[in-house]
Amino acid sequence: MSKPRMAIIMTSIGTVFEKIARPASFRLNEPMEAKNAQTKPSRCSGSDPHAPSAGGGGDEGAFRYRTIWISDVHLGTRGCKADYLLEFMRQTDSEYLYLVGDIIDGWRLKKTWYWNQSQNDVIQKILRKARKGTTVIYVPGNHDEALRDYTAMQFGGVSVEREALHETADGRRFLVLHGDDFDGVVTYARWLAFLGDRAYNIALTTNHWFNLMRRGLGLPYWSLSAYLKHKVKNAVEFVSRFEGAVAAEARRRGVDGVVCGHIHHAEMRDIDGVLYCNDGDWVESCTALVEHMNGRLEIIRFAEIGHVGVMPHRAPAGADA
Repeated sequence: MSKPRMAIIMTSIGTVFEKIARPASFRLNEPMEAKNAQTKPSRCSGSDPHAPSAGGGGDEGAFRYRTIWISDVHLGTRGCKADYLLEFMRQTDSEYLYLVGDIIDGWRLKKTWYWNQSQNDVIQKILRKARKGTTVIYVPGNHDEALRDYTAMQFGGVSVEREALHETADGRRFLVLHGDDFDGVVTYARWLAFLGDRAYNIALTTNHWFNLMRRGLGLPYWSLSAYLKHKVKNAVEFVSRFEGAVAAEARRRGVDGVVCGHIHHAEMRDIDGVLYCNDGDWVESCTALVEHMNGRLEIIRFAEIGHVGVMPHRAPAGADA
């Protein structure tokens, strides 16, 4: 999608592109080494003098984290679980909020327009958090790649960066990127990626109607597409190769870990001394990665609570570090 087209879409929903502000101040001095980037990654740490002492934008009584990472929301698609995400954002607050790509699905919006009130409310909630003091950093993915042309700018208080470097409260350094640079299909065979996107949207549509029936029967949300992804051998092999490639890049950069999205598979595990973290998605599993005030990381699986409105404070064993 072209820059003017994306700007029109954003303006029409009264959102992210409220105004072009100053260049983002969260940047490192070393050049970014990712294949398609000419910019510098942002940096947020507990010692940053510009870091806010407290975030904002959550509802009264919100559960407070130091950092929240979300990705792969795919606003603009019918499969987007915007109502779940909106409830999650109402019940949480943080000093830092990372939007790790594919927040808006430009590929889908280019083909057909779909935008409901819940999706608009998600954008407004993000902007409100930025206004209230949360440091919001948007690292675009492949589905919202048009925003990469706006790197090092701010829109409505949201900083757009090609990648970021985050320092946790306990001093660990994490590379933050979407992850599509490590997906050979997206990088080297774009037409195959679009073909796969069409098939994936069919799966999401099936998943949508499947869960409507489950809801009518009083059953909790369950991701059919995520289940199939776990069961198909080739998909499992792809996920493993992707995780290894991302962890290898983090190791090469000399950081302690990496946070990414892209493959819609929430995970946290050690890969040869590097902590690999994937914050998952909000079209299948409704997951987020959070950092507690002491630096501990945890995957929140919001859909597993059975219904929107109850905030899970603990993840399954092995889902934090």
